[in-house]
Order: sequence, then structure tokens, then C-alpha cells
Amino acid sequence: MKKTLTLLISAAALSFGASFTGVITDSMCDNADHKDMKMPDAKCVVECVKGMNGKYMLWDAAAKKSYKLSDQKGPEKFAAKKVMITGTLDGDTIKVDKIEAAK
Repeated sequence: MKKTLTLLISAAALSFGASFTGVITDSMCDNADHKDMKMPDAKCVVECVKGMNGKYMLWDAAAKKSYKLSDQKGPEKFAAKKVMITGTLDGDTIKVDKIEAAK
């Protein structure tokens, strides 16, 4: 009974989204360092995704970690901007529920 209750509580906790804050970047520059590119950061991110088959990612500078994003359309308007993503973490991928500008 105790194990069943623990499993139910754990499953319930996983079903609720967590918040992740960071900068939308791309898999080519996953640490959000676009200094060597001769274009603005936002343009660099979008160009890498659209023109070089990169993927949108979230760079968390505090944790020094980048996360893959399940949503590859929504992040475009937030390219190179600080955001808060609500979703669930599955390995190194955030299953995105919502993206909004960070306050």
C-alpha cells in the first residue's frame, strides 16, 4: 500500500509542468554564444535553425546546460531572448507546454 501511494504521488508530480528560464538559442550555438557570427544574435539563431538544420534549444546560463525543445515552431519569435518555458523534462528535452518572455 505504501509503495502504491508513493508511486501515485510521484506520477502526479510528473504530470504537472515545471518552469525553465533561459535564452532561446540553437543547437549550433547551444551555449548562446553568437559573437563570432557576423549578424545579430536573433538572426543567427533563426538562420542556423532554418538554413543549417539546427534545432531550437534553451540555454540555462545558471546551470550551464542547454535543453532540447519539443516545440520547434514557437521559439522562433523568442530567438536570442530570455524566456520562461513551462513543460516537463524528459531526459535532456523539455516537452513544451508554454513559452513566454521572462520578466
